[in-house]
Amino acid sequence: MRQLGVSVYIGNAKLQEYENYLSAAAKYGFSRIFTCLISVGDDKAKALKDLKELSGHAGTLGMKMVADVTPEIFSELGASFHNLKPFYDLGLYGIRLDIGFSGIEESIMSYNEFGLKIEINMSNGTKYIDNILSHKSNTDNLIGCHNFYPHRYTGISREHFLKCSRQFKKHGLRTAAFISSGTADFGPWPVREGLCTLEQHRNLPMDVQAKDLFNTDLIDDVIIANCFASEEELKLLGELDKHLLNFKVELYDGIPELEKRIVLEEPHFCRGDMSEYMIRSTQSRVKYKGCKFDVFNAKPIKRGDILIENSLYERYAGELQVALKDMGNSGRTNVVGHICEEELFLLDQIEPWHKFRFIEKR
Repeated sequence: MRQLGVSVYIGNAKLQEYENYLSAAAKYGFSRIFTCLISVGDDKAKALKDLKELSGHAGTLGMKMVADVTPEIFSELGASFHNLKPFYDLGLYGIRLDIGFSGIEESIMSYNEFGLKIEINMSNGTKYIDNILSHKSNTDNLIGCHNFYPHRYTGISREHFLKCSRQFKKHGLRTAAFISSGTADFGPWPVREGLCTLEQHRNLPMDVQAKDLFNTDLIDDVIIANCFASEEELKLLGELDKHLLNFKVELYDGIPELEKRIVLEEPHFCRGDMSEYMIRSTQSRVKYKGCKFDVFNAKPIKRGDILIENSLYERYAGELQVALKDMGNSGRTNVVGHICEEELFLLDQIEPWHKFRFIEKR
């Protein structure tokens, strides 16, 4: 099951604010929490006390907390790869190794008596995970999570993201990546220029970022990296279909009722023999064969336009298409709507047999 998560950073806000935030997130189906022990500041004793209290609150909500750590944090807490009890005593579900060890240590930790998850940094692009697994690890306790990047232009590229994610997914490991809230204003570090994994996502609406990550089929869990996402954002993400790509669309005024029903109510998938000019969803022409499709808004076609062939195209009448390129219009194609501008890039991720739906922009 794919999951949603939020982040908390002890010492950057009041404990009560974090508890309220987790309660709001849980209400909308969020179940994961990321926190960072690397950035807690000088008063570590208070930070650890607050963290333990917060993890207890999270437990009552059915939420699980993973903390970012380094070898230095192990030393400070008196932990070792043979002894993870200090992390267990904090009420954590797992620890994320921002900086790891040599491979054998991670493997040993994967067999810890507390069942703590050992989360591996996914963003480096090395054979690190292969090395860990070569030491006969317990894969039930191994998961992966990408980095986030507070500095503008430092987030990873799509190409690198896909490469790194595939390195983990090929082993069947659970994976996670970060998105950035548009209303939140802080993270673990002073730089406040958004907080996402993919640089391409930095200025996009939060739900679009999440759609993109889930749509790769390489990411299981999507975590909001910065605080505090608004309740509206939490609700929007909570309502998101995590398995089926939903394009947000604007329909033209006066669209015939049958065309509107085809766009919004019918399930769609891209034919296997995919064209470079369009995505073709052909089942509507079968279901509504014999129905009359009058000419409507048969204007020149732009990338992202939603098209339905009219009855002048005879056997194609009723077929839905999405334009991948600008094209001329013979007058036999109705332009009934357009995919919202911020989601146009998602068209590049559609492959043959891809399933999708449309939802009308509110």
